[in-house]
Amino acid sequence: MAKPFNILILNQISHTGLKQLPEDRYKVGKDLANPDAIMVRSADMHSLEVPKSVRAIGRAGAGTNNIPVKAMSARGVPVFNAPGANANAVKELVVAGMLLSARNLGGAMKFVAALDPNDPVMEKKVEDGKKNFAGFELAGHTLGVIGLGKIGCLVADVAIKLGMHVLGYDPEITVDAAWSLPSQVKKANSVAEVLKNANFVSIHVPLVDATRKMINAEMLAHIKHGAVLLNFSREGVVDEAAVLAALEAKTLASYVCDFPSAHVNNHPHVIALPHLGASTREAEDNCAVMVADQLREYLEHGNVQNAVNFPNVVMPRESNFRIAVANSNVPNMLGQISTAMAQAGLNIRNMMNKSKGDVAYTLVDVDSKVPEKVVDSIAGINGVLAVRYLPLEG
Repeated sequence: MAKPFNILILNQISHTGLKQLPEDRYKVGKDLANPDAIMVRSADMHSLEVPKSVRAIGRAGAGTNNIPVKAMSARGVPVFNAPGANANAVKELVVAGMLLSARNLGGAMKFVAALDPNDPVMEKKVEDGKKNFAGFELAGHTLGVIGLGKIGCLVADVAIKLGMHVLGYDPEITVDAAWSLPSQVKKANSVAEVLKNANFVSIHVPLVDATRKMINAEMLAHIKHGAVLLNFSREGVVDEAAVLAALEAKTLASYVCDFPSAHVNNHPHVIALPHLGASTREAEDNCAVMVADQLREYLEHGNVQNAVNFPNVVMPRESNFRIAVANSNVPNMLGQISTAMAQAGLNIRNMMNKSKGDVAYTLVDVDSKVPEKVVDSIAGINGVLAVRYLPLEG
């Protein structure tokens, strides 16, 4: 029987997800030596010394800012995430954010909480005070969605069902997202165009160099007067100082976000929630299941799907003998790998090779058992980052 895979857990991971890892093949725990893979949620791994035994990292969520992705790429270690697994949870919170701001619910709840229930004129105070919290309905207003991935598409869809008009912008929309985007969504050609025309603006982009402080003073100069800005993406995509200035100038009516900070907390026109975006039982289960399945496919078969630093490479098995190779994306790597196999008399049954950025990845099925010296020979090729031999039992 093959040695079980050790999976190190750095956070509390949904039991539903961990059940995807069969107990006879996987040992899961928080204090495992020589782990084959790591599962993590929010733990900061940048200061962690990742053991040399680690072959993959799975983030039970979408963002991977807490993981040293570049360092893992250099070691040939894929970093998996769970894009879209928490999309419904975030979508519902965005709708809640729009309703909180449109109907002044936060202020209204504080007003009621401050009332004395034993006050004989409490009902009169309620009637007199409610005019201070009059709001407006979502129907008929325009929602601008910046970023049309899984979450952005779901937000656009629910907004349309609520009777809103939707304006969307995403310069890098995927084919899958384009197919799932409701036809009623009007296309914008820039972030500025969205800001000029939307009563609500909801941001759904990853935090990368290109999106850092995307919503800044220059962009907010275009904001439609009295608009509401919603950020359930990442704190860093918004310049908080610029947002506060727009709130003070009353060009921006309110800012709704999932990221409390010393700058925005307790501002009368800011609604800050405590990182609730993916905090539902369903989202935590979905993320954990998705990542556990991806780790299992990679560890057992070498298949890669939803790795932020590796290309998607999924190849059905055509033999019991498979080699997986991660290497720098430079010329003639595939030729050298194939030559090493040919010189050992191995017949290639099937092969798939793809690249993503600086990393290339190859799966090779061969017709016979692969000697250890062949694996060592491939590992010795200049530019090869990691090699794994993945035979099936029996």
